[in-house]
Amino acid sequence: MEYAVTTSALGKQYGDFQALKGLSMHIPKGAIYGIVGKNGAGKTTLIRLLAGLQRPSSGEYMLYGVPHTSKEIGKVRRRMGAVVEAPSVYQDMTAADNLKQQYRILGLPSFEGITELLALVGLSDTGKKKVKNFSLGMRQRLGIAIALAGDPDFLVLDEPANGLDPQGIVEIRELILKLNRERQITVLLSSHILDELSRLATHYGFIDKGRMVKEISAEELEAACRKCTRVEVTDTKALSRVLETMGMEYEIRSEREADIFAKVNVTKLVFALRAEGCDLLDITKREESLESYYINLVGGGRK
Repeated sequence: MEYAVTTSALGKQYGDFQALKGLSMHIPKGAIYGIVGKNGAGKTTLIRLLAGLQRPSSGEYMLYGVPHTSKEIGKVRRRMGAVVEAPSVYQDMTAADNLKQQYRILGLPSFEGITELLALVGLSDTGKKKVKNFSLGMRQRLGIAIALAGDPDFLVLDEPANGLDPQGIVEIRELILKLNRERQITVLLSSHILDELSRLATHYGFIDKGRMVKEISAEELEAACRKCTRVEVTDTKALSRVLETMGMEYEIRSEREADIFAKVNVTKLVFALRAEGCDLLDITKREESLESYYINLVGGGRK
């Protein structure tokens, strides 16, 4: 498999605090790779290292097979566009003028392609409107357009949907999918909105306390996520006795609800519960979400 990015035992120290601890990661070319982790897990630190904004304290990373210590890394990094933490835009300029400024910074010979970039991110009709009057979603899309100047094939986005309303989140999602599918751009994506991330990612890296806990493809994750039958009953103690007798794995969630991790013969279950003086009130099929998989993997707590 060809990788856009690999890291090996990557570490980053800030004084006495170690933000990254021997982190190893593999981002396949053409993937949308989602980083999952709590606040402070090291997601933004990792992104800043890959974008060249900081240097690692130990270990190494490679972009398209070129080590970060190589003299060629600057040339290879031109294949990368990034929006880290917040879009870097000039508030008193228009969207087009912001792109022109980025073209100058990159040393591009002409402003050819700016009109197409604005159309790509849905900002064609902004005209002379200054960025300070843009909505948050418009500023995020402008930030992505600036990151795409120079025609990179690897895009790094740190919390691109953070603070957006539902419509803005959908617009960013559709833009990321379009860039990946139509332009074959590899995307590294950090987001604390796990439900949204699950709609985008083809691969995941689960980070906890500066370490990579697990890397997994979306297909592997789907296979690993446990399916269950959630039942609501009048007496979960009676339900426990019945399920123990049947040899089924289960988890009691409350006084009235439980999850059963096995195929359920509803008729048998109803009769067995009735013999224990318990009624089955509701039954639904459920599948483990990305959020619950992550919590089970690294433990509870807020992301």
